[in-house]
Amino acid sequence: MKKQLASIFIATLLIACGKGNEGTPEPVVPPPVVVTPVPGKSSLSFPAQNDVCTSGTVVSETESKIVFKWAVAENTTSYELTLKNLLTNESVTKVATAVELEVTLARNTPYSWFITSKSNTESTKSDVWKFYNAGPGAITYAPFPAEIISPVMAETVTATSGKVRLEWRGSDVEGDIVGYDVYVGTTSPVLVKANETNSFLADLSVVPGTAYVWKVVTKDSKGNKSDSGVYQFTVK
Repeated sequence: MKKQLASIFIATLLIACGKGNEGTPEPVVPPPVVVTPVPGKSSLSFPAQNDVCTSGTVVSETESKIVFKWAVAENTTSYELTLKNLLTNESVTKVATAVELEVTLARNTPYSWFITSKSNTESTKSDVWKFYNAGPGAITYAPFPAEIISPVMAETVTATSGKVRLEWRGSDVEGDIVGYDVYVGTTSPVLVKANETNSFLADLSVVPGTAYVWKVVTKDSKGNKSDSGVYQFTVK
């Protein structure tokens, strides 16, 4: 009997030792994380910021061709040139694989433009520049339409003591802006401040829970004017 118990004990011990000698599973190593470099920000070159472009190739009385140029951006496979006609607010985007692109534009018309540097998965936007495409007989140029800073379209704002601040940015190729007319209303904008020399209105009285529309007309010393277009905001 003792011999049988001893045999059973030895067999059990051998089985336990055998299990202990089985190899430990290799740890699962996750695949390396691939980081996609973000494209660099392209520097714009031509047409120059706030300038009159006169070096285009005339196509007709109403159109000319301009070669847009910008700097190479690192980690970039292609570029997108986005143009906006500042009179109609219509935008168009064109794809380029090099750092210049010829585009046909309306003459005697203000534009803004920027470049988006693109990789397979990422993109980076450049600064936005404005210029005037020269036209026949143009001696002076109207200011660029004011760029609305705040409130932007469809923004909801909080009034402080029943007042809100309006802010915009004006620019002109000739640098002769003399003032701004500010229009605000609930259904259509009406003149609330004429010949404002600052690029803001700090104390516009408003009613909470009301939607407003507003615009800015920029004026220069030669009597030229430009209209920002109408923007809408709501007061909490």
